[in-house]
Amino acid sequence: MDLDLLQRTLAERGEPRFRARQVWEWVARGAESYEEMTNLPAALRAELAAAVPLSALALEREARARDGTEKALFRTADDRPLEAVLMRYRDGRRSVCLSSQSGCPLTCTFCATGAMRFGRNLTASEILEQALHFRRREAIDHVVFMGMGEPMLNLDAVLAACERLPDLGVSARRIAVSTVGWIPGIERLAGEGPPVRLALSLHAPEDALRSELMPVNERYPLGDVLAACRRWSQARRAPVFVEYLMLDGVNDRYEQAVALARLLGSDGAFKVNLIPYNPTEAGFAGSSRAAIDAFRSALGERGVMATVRLARGREIDAACGQLAARAEASAVTASP
Repeated sequence: MDLDLLQRTLAERGEPRFRARQVWEWVARGAESYEEMTNLPAALRAELAAAVPLSALALEREARARDGTEKALFRTADDRPLEAVLMRYRDGRRSVCLSSQSGCPLTCTFCATGAMRFGRNLTASEILEQALHFRRREAIDHVVFMGMGEPMLNLDAVLAACERLPDLGVSARRIAVSTVGWIPGIERLAGEGPPVRLALSLHAPEDALRSELMPVNERYPLGDVLAACRRWSQARRAPVFVEYLMLDGVNDRYEQAVALARLLGSDGAFKVNLIPYNPTEAGFAGSSRAAIDAFRSALGERGVMATVRLARGREIDAACGQLAARAEASAVTASP
């Protein structure tokens, strides 16, 4: 819901300040209508239903993969597209991948979102609504800002959303904010906002290759980015999670694993998450499982902890790097 509109509407009616908190508590628990908000006067419920839509976004389409992953395509009030994903895990975790922008202006070559036309930053309410959409169906306990957009370019709204996510059942320690290495945002996050986790999209162990894959590296080179991440790690007393996309013949060779280990060091400031490539129209091929395992072993032998991310939602274009807000995608199955 548009929380600013809610505040204005209540103020114009001369309602006490606690009314906004009452409404939000119902919404955060998954309420689907004002009628459920029984501690509000009936007349107020009717007025709010007419003046403040319960959802800040319009749902256009949903899809569900065989592994239980769900993707939702939304439209903002000014017709900007965005997507969010719910990932269900066998251990009971329910993690929502949120978008912070409609599209992304940073054009990483391997990412489907980067090929979209950039729309705009999303508001805090629009970010929260993505999580609320799934919360209305079931409990959620993790959030990752790894959907569309660069969160550090919209940090005010991202932090405002993070402050309210605990009301939905997601503690700050279970929120991860991913960045391509936007240093001003990393520096702000080191001392501002709740103690969320930081993830860095790295994808190459040296500047020349990283600049080919991620043009932002020309502005914020690898050494400067890693130094900023180390400062964040020291300030927050937590490791930075390094996301490393495994691209066949591009960044998956043994000597590149050695270079990455040397770059990150073995002091525990960084933990590596190796990501199998999810197909897009970018023209890359994913590394073989053998190559991924060898890369991981090379890191481990040099004291760098590494895990391999489980790919989820590939067949509905819901996996890492695949979000492109294509309502016409053919590889989806409509949710019941």
